[in-house]
Amino acid sequence: MRLPRSIFVVTMSLAVAGCSDIGLRHLEPPGPGPDEFAILPVKPLTQPENYNALPAPTPGGTNLTDANPTGDAIAALGGNPAAANPNTAVPASDGALVTASSRYGVPSNTRQVVNQEDADFRKRQGRWTRLRLFNVDRYSQVYRRWAIDPNKQTQAARNAGIETPSAPPVNE
Repeated sequence: MRLPRSIFVVTMSLAVAGCSDIGLRHLEPPGPGPDEFAILPVKPLTQPENYNALPAPTPGGTNLTDANPTGDAIAALGGNPAAANPNTAVPASDGALVTASSRYGVPSNTRQVVNQEDADFRKRQGRWTRLRLFNVDRYSQVYRRWAIDPNKQTQAARNAGIETPSAPPVNE
């Protein structure tokens, strides 16, 4: 009597586990603590020289301490953050970069194509990859063959004579 009941319980557990499709990534906070991705760092507060010269508050507008991710990224890449207006054309100083990066054409549906190719690939991996009794991140397992080994790439660049910044040791 116990054996059929245990087989039934295991079968039902597998059936229930197979009903959920959370994709390859199982991203949940590891505990009851805060979600570190929900916290946006801001620029440090500074005391103005003259409080009367401050701009009027703009409800719903930007703040002097708000982050500017587009401008910060452009500055980190050596560009001019003042020219970072998404409504304007590409600045003349960046024209050569845009031309070089789009020399093979720029398809407008790249995200949709990659998403469909990824869905087809995961479908070919089989039905059993969706069955989970425990929360497992399957992304690394499925895409292991295409993962880039940073240590091999660093060594290959160094062997080719390219200066590379220091990287952490392999064992750390």
